[in-house]
Amino acid sequence: MDRLYTPWRLPYIVNPKPTDCPFCDYLLQDPGHDPENLMLVRGQHAFILLNRFPYSNGHLMVLPNEHVSRLVELEEHTQTEIMRLTTYCTQILDNAFHPHGFNVGINLGQAAGAGMEAHLHVHIVPRWTGDTNFMPVVAQTRVLPEWLEDTYRRLLALAEEFPYTH
Repeated sequence: MDRLYTPWRLPYIVNPKPTDCPFCDYLLQDPGHDPENLMLVRGQHAFILLNRFPYSNGHLMVLPNEHVSRLVELEEHTQTEIMRLTTYCTQILDNAFHPHGFNVGINLGQAAGAGMEAHLHVHIVPRWTGDTNFMPVVAQTRVLPEWLEDTYRRLLALAEEFPYTH
């Protein structure tokens, strides 16, 4: 029998789940905590996070600074910045990983698959031809070829000069 060890998932499994919004908590923290929170960019109205439990390497999320769950609750300037940040995510992911495509989407509500439905977020998932395999279906496991912290450092180096924050 083969074993696939995923020790980075243990803290999620054994630790209490947050009762407040972790995304809002990240914004309230000093920017010095951005690396541990996997925050790449703080914009004026939205920000970029590396997904802590990714579907693939480089899985990013763009979130509004406001704690909202519905698109209609966003001001127009926030909608615009979210789209610009989403576009920017595809650019830095292109440079870092050279994916063949992207899944970009928003899960609104639990029935639509939102794991954290209270704080709206856009998923940007890099994809490669032939990147699907049996592991998620058979073993409920995702195989990621790079440590999350290494992915964060790689993307942070590319996101240092974000052109849309002002």
